[in-house]
Amino acid sequence: MRASRLIKMVLLLQTRRHLTAAELAAELEVSERTVARDVAALSEAGVPVYADRGRLGGYRLVGGYRTRLTGMGREEAEALFLSGVPSALRDLGLADAASAAALKVSAALNPELRDARTNMAQRFHLDAPGWWREPRAPELLPTLAEAVWDDRWVTVRYRRRPSEAGAQEAGGVQEAGGAGKEVVRELEPYGLVLKAGVWYLAARVPGAAVRIYRVDRIGGVTVGEAVFDRDGEFDLPAFWAEQSAAFARSVLRESVTLRLSEAGAARLPHVHGDRTAVAEAVAAAGPAEEGRLTVTLPVETMDVAYGQLLALGPEVEVLAPPPMRERMARAARATARLYEGG
Repeated sequence: MRASRLIKMVLLLQTRRHLTAAELAAELEVSERTVARDVAALSEAGVPVYADRGRLGGYRLVGGYRTRLTGMGREEAEALFLSGVPSALRDLGLADAASAAALKVSAALNPELRDARTNMAQRFHLDAPGWWREPRAPELLPTLAEAVWDDRWVTVRYRRRPSEAGAQEAGGVQEAGGAGKEVVRELEPYGLVLKAGVWYLAARVPGAAVRIYRVDRIGGVTVGEAVFDRDGEFDLPAFWAEQSAAFARSVLRESVTLRLSEAGAARLPHVHGDRTAVAEAVAAAGPAEEGRLTVTLPVETMDVAYGQLLALGPEVEVLAPPPMRERMARAARATARLYEGG
């Protein structure tokens, strides 16, 4: 609707100071002609939008002009208060700042919308850590958060897992040095990610690509005075999604051939964990024979696959590799003996 578009235009100019017609058109998903008409409408309504002429011209608000959040609807206000993750803000040392910001936003809203914050808190809550995991924020997290915010170099002592000799960390990080040893790195800290209760640091060693480090394996951090030049095109959410997908695939190093019933095929994504890998395996399978589908499925290890496939019971038959088939057969015979004469 035009009213919401006009409000968005004012807020864009208020936060970015100066935007060209092309930039506004892209942000608002309209033509530059529509932008010009909207600017004229705002001027007529008393909003002091000033047009700069010339090749580098554009639009800006007359200095000092601020708008209250009078155009925000209830759904927009409630969505705004839903966007925070209290536990993450507390871990980063930003709980007080977030609370103050929420109070200021509440004060700026129309009176009939000031219950939006309470409404959201009473109805929705995000519990970030996974089950059976004691939520514990790494002690160095607030220090790293400040360095990320200020674009300051850090020197860290990073400890690898004992099983990581030559292997990859979650997200694709790969460190030099022996397993379990600490390595010292000078890093450009680009961002922090909270995944299932675990904090990760996206950072770059000079001359290398951005990598991922688990914050709880950082044994010490020193924040330098120097500021690094952040890559303006770096997109943290996109980077994390790409690295997470790459990591998920990297752990699937072996494969098994299965014959699945319809029920087994439906339950397989739930026991395997990688829904994309399962979907691709099922899509690559030929037509079902006698009601069963034959698929070749990538798995992490044979031990992991054994535990996963046991959960499918008679809905799955392992065809290959032969040692895995024999292992499943032994488990089936042992289970049958438990019920003999029952």
